[in-house]
Amino acid sequence: MEAKHHLQRLASPARTASFVLHTAGICSFLASFAYLYIFPQLPAGTVGGDFQFLTILGLALSLVTFSVGYAADLALSRPLFEAKNFLAVCVAPLEVLISVLYWSLCTYDRNLVYPPEMEGGLPLLPDIGFHLAPGVFLTADLLLFSPPWTIRLQEAMILSLCIAFFYWAWVEYCFSYNGFYPYPIFQLLTTQQRVFLFAFSAVLMTGSTVVLKRVYHLVNGGIASGTKED
Repeated sequence: MEAKHHLQRLASPARTASFVLHTAGICSFLASFAYLYIFPQLPAGTVGGDFQFLTILGLALSLVTFSVGYAADLALSRPLFEAKNFLAVCVAPLEVLISVLYWSLCTYDRNLVYPPEMEGGLPLLPDIGFHLAPGVFLTADLLLFSPPWTIRLQEAMILSLCIAFFYWAWVEYCFSYNGFYPYPIFQLLTTQQRVFLFAFSAVLMTGSTVVLKRVYHLVNGGIASGTKED
């Protein structure tokens, strides 16, 4: 197995701290899915089910990413480690975006996120599991167990736009069958306003990629830039 990148703080793939982090993350994500199974948030039989929520899609991607990292630790596999890092470039900024948007909207007006019948929202522990823990776990994995990201600013913007508008298309597809949106804020906006919201979210996701890269280099050394790094 190749030596770790000189900026990577701790060994990974490894059956030590990296394995512990990935195991803890998987347990957290599975606990959130278990809660969702017991307490579904949308009526049974709706197209898309709870996977209409960006939060749940992000949680599923986080579970896949950490499962690949877990397998890499067990097998000490460099290809699986690289696959985990590839997924993390997409998923970590998305989870940071989800946390920022969710807690910001809840602070402003929880009715933008939760329908009237769910006044008060989720209990605190599940709320953290869905809307904070994934971003924390993926950020910790980046800062401690990953080489620096090589994604360029332009690439990050294209990736963010693709994710944002894929989700918009998915939401509209589900709406065409269900007659309602998963988040009340979507119902309050016109089509043009929703386009702006998704485009703005793509910009925020790009910003989260840039911030994560900067924080990585503040913690681990090196210089973050818009160009690819060694």
